[in-house]
Amino acid sequence: MVHTFRRLSSLVLIAVGLVTGPVIATRAPAAPAISATPSAPTSSAPAAPSATPAAPAKPLTQAVLSAADQADLVRVEHYLNDIKTLQARFLQTADKGSQAAGTFTMWRPGRMRLIYDPPAKDFIVADGWFVFYWDSELQQQSSQPLGASLADFFLRPEIELRGDVSVTRLVHQFGAIEVSLVETADPGKGELTLVFDDKPLQLRKWRVLDAQGLTTTVALSDVHTGIKVTKRCFCSATPPAPSTTDR
Repeated sequence: MVHTFRRLSSLVLIAVGLVTGPVIATRAPAAPAISATPSAPTSSAPAAPSATPAAPAKPLTQAVLSAADQADLVRVEHYLNDIKTLQARFLQTADKGSQAAGTFTMWRPGRMRLIYDPPAKDFIVADGWFVFYWDSELQQQSSQPLGASLADFFLRPEIELRGDVSVTRLVHQFGAIEVSLVETADPGKGELTLVFDDKPLQLRKWRVLDAQGLTTTVALSDVHTGIKVTKRCFCSATPPAPSTTDR
């Protein structure tokens, strides 16, 4: 079960951003093991202090932004807030180079779905309250509150690049704008970098740097915004193909 939790956390992290809370398995927990023989009495001596002190929290380092940078952040905010629905192909590349592809559909606020291409049958969906992950190999569904993931950043009604998220870096290179974000309250959990084509402004990819220093990239292609989608695409049951019929 520990392996299962680790795998689920990793996949949700890769797909939707920085996981900041525990993944909750919907399967009932196993009963505690009961020993047939009584355990030896425990010593009343106080436990020895831990030899390894807890690591200090990572300090927040906010970017020093010029007036032009501030104007670009306003452009990015307006662009993201103007997206109500989006559908795109994605290519997910893990830290060691393994790749997976699929279709990403988003309906703000609150809803998104990632379906992996066959032969994979896994999918990830946010229904407005929770993020669900279906592991077809284990035949197990797990979930996490939407607010416990930085997926909430993409899906909230009003996106702001301040407050509970902080900009740590803004870079212009090769006709693109890169904006790196962390959670203001706990920057050590990881960093999300959004990469946009500059002219015209369009989300091209995002990168996740997790607390272990591993980087995962999700690149988008064939991006369509303003599409019509159906609510049933964002339920936690086995999904139909993403629909473009009336809502």
